[in-house]
Amino acid sequence: ENVLSLNRPLMIAYYLKEDLKEIWNQCTKQKAKAVLDEWVKQAIESKIQPLVKMASTIRAYKTYILAWYDHYITNGTIEGINNKIKVLKRQIYGFRNEEYFTLRLYALHDRRLRI
Repeated sequence: ENVLSLNRPLMIAYYLKEDLKEIWNQCTKQKAKAVLDEWVKQAIESKIQPLVKMASTIRAYKTYILAWYDHYITNGTIEGINNKIKVLKRQIYGFRNEEYFTLRLYALHDRRLRI
C-alpha cells in the first residue's frame, strides 16, 4: 500500500487491474457490461497511455469478451495445447525427421490418433 502511494501511475494501474478482474464475478451479462464500460471510462480518464490503449482494445473486443456470458466456454485449453506444441518445436529444432516430430506430438498429449 505504501509502495503504491509513492508512484501514482503504478497505483492507478494496479487498482484498474484488480477492477478488471471483477467482470468475471458478475452474474449477468448486463452487469458485466456495466463493469466493463466503467473500467474503460476510468482507464481513459487515467491518461496513462498503455491503459488508454488497452481500453481502446477492450472496447473493440467488448462483444467477444461478453460472449462468455452467453456460452461459458473459453479457448484456454486450445491455447495451452498450442503452447505445448510451440515448446516442443523449439526443443527438437534441427531434427529433420517429421515422423519423429509426429510421435513426440502424440507422446506430448499421451493419446493415439484413431482413424
